[in-house]
Amino acid sequence: MRGFVLGKIAVELDQALARRAASGAPGRTAGTLVAKGDGWSAEDVMCTFGPADRPFEERHSEVSIGVVVAGSFQYRSPLGRDLMTPGSFLLGNSGQCFECGHEHAAGDRCVAFRYTPDYFERLAADAGVRRGDRSFRVPRLPPVRGLSALVARAATGVVGSIDLPWDELALQVAGAAIRLAGGLPPGGAQAPAGAVTRVTRSVRTIERHPGAPWRLHQLATDAGLSPYHYLRTFQQVTGVTPHQFILRARLREAATRLARERVRVIDIALESGFGDISNFNRSFRAEFGVAPEAYRLSLGRTPAAGP
Repeated sequence: MRGFVLGKIAVELDQALARRAASGAPGRTAGTLVAKGDGWSAEDVMCTFGPADRPFEERHSEVSIGVVVAGSFQYRSPLGRDLMTPGSFLLGNSGQCFECGHEHAAGDRCVAFRYTPDYFERLAADAGVRRGDRSFRVPRLPPVRGLSALVARAATGVVGSIDLPWDELALQVAGAAIRLAGGLPPGGAQAPAGAVTRVTRSVRTIERHPGAPWRLHQLATDAGLSPYHYLRTFQQVTGVTPHQFILRARLREAATRLARERVRVIDIALESGFGDISNFNRSFRAEFGVAPEAYRLSLGRTPAAGP
């Protein structure tokens, strides 16, 4: 069974891919503007390119931060080359050329935040970044803890679950990207194509069933690797371990459900793949900084009825 809210996002992507296949039309990227302010904008971007489509060079017209909420793709820019997976941030400087490829799997969905250079310069200055360090030096932020709440809020926003304060989210996304990108070495991952293929298949499988009882040995067997080589390869390609990737996929799913549904916390915990409520509460608080019910209340949602 797919995840609930994030599964809905992935289902909509699958439906777009199915329509493309049925019509025989070429792949395309379609963006829907969801919010705009003075110096920034946010778009819900659906891409139906696949392995049969050749990537082509594009250019970032503004500073770009893409929050990946479904699917995967290869992103290449002068900053390096990386696999983009759910929970990661794509980073692009204004005027920078780039390519996005889908040689290993079709389709992706992102919430693309764009900032005018002057506006982003002011944000970086306000964050205390020195003038010479205000451009991104890495192509991607992996799905780390500091991004989880932002990805969950962006995903919730595009499914129309809550009246999202997009202006606040745009500032928070930029702030997190500025802060976290500055601590990463430049270059991006340089994994061989075969490794990217194996990991992409794992990522797509986990994405569709985040609450399944995944085990390292089974994932490694499915990828045709020993557990040792699978662990090393997965971390090299995605920037996180399989355990971290699965845990954050489950927690993002839980967070979006807390924002969208009046369902008991214990039911969300169990349906998201956690064996007991205490483990879920500890993991959620560690990831988001608050307890699940407090997170729900912070978004203006009322608690669910019942124990």
